[in-house]
Amino acid sequence: MNSKMKTSTTAGFISVPLKATSRWVQYKRCKYLYLMLIPMLAYYLIFEYGPLYGVQIAFKDYMIRDGVWNSPWVGLKHFDYMFNASPDFFHILKNTVIISGYHIIFGFPAPILLALIFNELRSELFKKITQMISYLPHFLSWVVLGGLLITILSPTTGAVNAVLDWVGIKPIYFLGDPHYFRFTLVISSIWKEIGWGTIIYLAALSGIDPHLYEAARMDGAGRLKQTIHITLPSMMSVIAILFIFKTGSILSAGFDQIFNLYNPAVYSVADILDTYVYRVGLTQLQYSFTTAVGLFKNVIAFSMVLLTNYVVKKLGQEGIL
Repeated sequence: MNSKMKTSTTAGFISVPLKATSRWVQYKRCKYLYLMLIPMLAYYLIFEYGPLYGVQIAFKDYMIRDGVWNSPWVGLKHFDYMFNASPDFFHILKNTVIISGYHIIFGFPAPILLALIFNELRSELFKKITQMISYLPHFLSWVVLGGLLITILSPTTGAVNAVLDWVGIKPIYFLGDPHYFRFTLVISSIWKEIGWGTIIYLAALSGIDPHLYEAARMDGAGRLKQTIHITLPSMMSVIAILFIFKTGSILSAGFDQIFNLYNPAVYSVADILDTYVYRVGLTQLQYSFTTAVGLFKNVIAFSMVLLTNYVVKKLGQEGIL
């Protein structure tokens, strides 16, 4: 028996390892905390893992009257159609990757920069007010914001085009011109989420040892050098983890936003996998094909998480796995 594992013995009972005993004592002592986990575990089991049985629809010709189990099995038929026969799939995939790429390139650094700006503010009152203002758009749905943007960006009555006309620029149809639609998507998405995204980064900033800044000031380092050599390296582990999650959503370009803002005039640049699945799956009742598209999307997302996690760990940061 391993000498490191001690046992407790009592007359007439089988000896039990002390480690196991102490573990069960800890469970018993914290039983109410573990009971609090039950609703969350039930949520994930019912709504996240339970529906996974429906993935088999991607390999069947699903018919509502036959149900999931009795629908005929067709193997990779829908995947073959998706890659070889669907006239729109690759164009829509391209749109999705481009829009998601813009969100990563321009949207991911935005909360980091704003958090750094908040960290430099010396007036606590002004800091709290600006943080509150930056958080507010996050709590509005895209249904509300969509109507607001349509009104503000209207080429005839919108406030933005009124300002452009005042400075001598012709009105721009931001939501109806394919050249400007993606730009409008990215800017409006940043405006909505930039404040909320700073919360985690501000939490990371609050954990930095103030003595590091004092030592840097004694060495003659200015604010910029302190940010480069102390602040950013201290935030890097948080940045790396959030970047992994962000790349995992490379094929999720924002259904709510696009569905409430796009129109037939910009389908060529705005139609993404999520809107395609909605249109083909729900309006044309092609459940099996759109399930195959969704499964493809999730496999790519999982692969991107693993790949990004591998790269991040190679660069010396802690990943999620």
